[in-house]
Amino acid sequence: MEPQPVTLKRSLSLPLITLYGLGNILGAGIYVLVGKVAGEAGYFAPLSFFIASIIAAISAFTYAELSSRYPVSAGEAVYIYEGFGIEKLSLAIGLLITLAGIVSSATVAHGFAGYISVFIDWPQWVIITLMLLTLGGIAAWGINQSVKAATLLTLIEMSGLLLIVFVGADHLPNLERIYRADGPDNVFDSFSLMGVFAGAFLAFFAYIGFEDMVNVAEEVKEPQTTMPKAILYSVVISTVLYAAVTLVSLSVLTPAELGRSDAPLAAVYQQATGQPPVIISIIGMFAVINGALIQLVMAARLFYGMAARGWLPQKLSIVHPLTRTPVNSTLLTVGLMIFFALALPMVTLAELTSYLVLLVFTLVNLALVRIKHRLPNPPVVTVFPIWLPWLGFLTTGTFLLFQLVSVLSS
Repeated sequence: MEPQPVTLKRSLSLPLITLYGLGNILGAGIYVLVGKVAGEAGYFAPLSFFIASIIAAISAFTYAELSSRYPVSAGEAVYIYEGFGIEKLSLAIGLLITLAGIVSSATVAHGFAGYISVFIDWPQWVIITLMLLTLGGIAAWGINQSVKAATLLTLIEMSGLLLIVFVGADHLPNLERIYRADGPDNVFDSFSLMGVFAGAFLAFFAYIGFEDMVNVAEEVKEPQTTMPKAILYSVVISTVLYAAVTLVSLSVLTPAELGRSDAPLAAVYQQATGQPPVIISIIGMFAVINGALIQLVMAARLFYGMAARGWLPQKLSIVHPLTRTPVNSTLLTVGLMIFFALALPMVTLAELTSYLVLLVFTLVNLALVRIKHRLPNPPVVTVFPIWLPWLGFLTTGTFLLFQLVSVLSS
């Protein structure tokens, strides 16, 4: 008899996969980009985060249903194939979302270099390369080990956000003076709709992560019910944390001060406490490491899933019999992450990621509309109303178009 091929192992529970998603969302955004969003939107950065959260939350329902219908690796590529039946389009979308994950990791690698520079004065390229090589080793070690490491890091980074809220809470009354229409510092005179939407475009990067959860669905226990819950839980929790941290940050530092910092939450901590930002810088490093690790795992699973369907070279679908991980796909992912991290600056990487993910979200929402017309209520699947993917298609498509027009006209 021929030996059975080695397959991925279903070992992830609801708490683990929820924390996996949370770690990706939190690590990829608030620790790195809150200052840049404030630099674009000023004191209206909370509005930018709110707009981004609405756009992300609508599409989260689409991903929740699709992950229940098709609990496999290479999630978006499979969804597009099931919706449109065009193999080349599915491959293109799979490569786009893989590129988005790789570029996202490159972005947060810059964030790691910013936080660690508080302690050591090494060249940025050395720090980034060593970090990504280390994470590649963890990812190749095993999915259970990778997700447990990500879970621990997620708990650490959540504690960091709660610490910022705690030490900065006494400054929140400052916002009442700032936002008063009849106050001495009326910020409404400087309100800029373009600035708010430019900030929202960057803030959208801070919500990227829940869609990556679908690419480990093949390793989740009872994925038809576990995946939808995990996706929605992670989006809700991250939104609450983002709102609290953004408001506290703006009550402690001005938008200009936040925008100038490469480690914005470290600057908030130092200003609020008068102490060196050692604790929050260490936590910030853990946060961005976590975001990069989870994106690495996701991108490797996408390469694996597409190769398993014959869309990419077969060598990328090989699963190591000992670690039960796609080692070749992991090695390729690490190499590409190092290349992009060293080639492009952080804001450019974040904007590129947002463009790629918004395009994918638009097509995935439309794919679900087509699937629901063909098969509206399959058994043992979590199903949402059809107006949600329609709304997701309209919001992500319009947001992407608005940003493209504003860039071309500037």
